[in-house]
Amino acid sequence: MTILALEFSSAQRSVALARDGRVLASAMEAGGYRVTNAFALIEQVLASAKVARGDIGVIAVGLGPGSYTGIRAAIAIAQGWQLAAGVKLLGVGSADCLAAQAQAEKIFGRVNGVIDAQRGEFYLAGWEISAAACAEISPLQIVPASAVAARRAAGEVCVGPEMEPALFPAAATVARLAAARTDFVPGEKLVPIYLREVSFVKSPPPQQTFL
Repeated sequence: MTILALEFSSAQRSVALARDGRVLASAMEAGGYRVTNAFALIEQVLASAKVARGDIGVIAVGLGPGSYTGIRAAIAIAQGWQLAAGVKLLGVGSADCLAAQAQAEKIFGRVNGVIDAQRGEFYLAGWEISAAACAEISPLQIVPASAVAARRAAGEVCVGPEMEPALFPAAATVARLAAARTDFVPGEKLVPIYLREVSFVKSPPPQQTFL
């Protein structure tokens, strides 16, 4: 099974290609949250791995939380690809991706995954990580920045794009996690992980001017 993975939830956007759990190629673009070269990254990994578009059977998308614009762009690409070529789709939480990367880098023990939620808040999830297992011990939630600062001051390990040293969700990790799953979804079921309630303000109707 050939998997194309897209991870655009952070300022370090990446694309990876994997087959049977082995990453064949990956490409990364940094420098902000605006996704401008998504298809250039895709073409780069396809050319590097010498894989044709028609060989892709699954597209795995990092669903965040994180940059809503980046995540929506990745989802739109995956949905369009499914409509055009009938590929299977999977979503992978970017916080789960961080935990897997922490494990790969041998960051063991109690580990907090931290992702900027804007408005002076952070997304926070906790894991107990060892060489053999990565178990979630506190589910993803939104907390004030002061709560993250308090955990760091207490000596707890915090990883994420805004932490030091920074750890970014990577498409290569998304591809590896997706290789072990078969819970494919139709395009309309691929939605961002966004814990806040979405609210819309309806604009008033235009005023009529009578001459």
